[in-house]
Amino acid sequence: MKLDAISVTSTDLEKTVRFYSVLGFVFRPCEKDERHIEPQTKPGDVRLMIDTADLIESITGSKPIPPNHSSFAMACDHPSDVDAVCEKIKAEGFVVTKEPWDAFWGQRYAIVQDPDGYMIDLFAPLEGNAQ
Repeated sequence: MKLDAISVTSTDLEKTVRFYSVLGFVFRPCEKDERHIEPQTKPGDVRLMIDTADLIESITGSKPIPPNHSSFAMACDHPSDVDAVCEKIKAEGFVVTKEPWDAFWGQRYAIVQDPDGYMIDLFAPLEGNAQ
């Protein structure tokens, strides 16, 4: 058994796709009545599934509530990439919840928030700290 996918919900799929595109995900064009979309991945990669909130409510019977803790983390190649992604997030009008900082565990770290409130950790090993 292995982890296959991470799922988030969206109340505005176009805006959510734009946010995750800033993080480096590549999507096919989003159709007008789309209720589920996934970015392109290589075989064997963990997939990101994005469903509309109304689709998930129709399946589960209750409105999805985004967590107040990160649901996943994105590894950056270099500490400066964490800062650069945060700047892009802000430039696109999205939220940086925790500005980049050098964490005591040896990583450049930041937390960003998608349009529905899901928080995503961004990190990269600091110089001299192999991960």
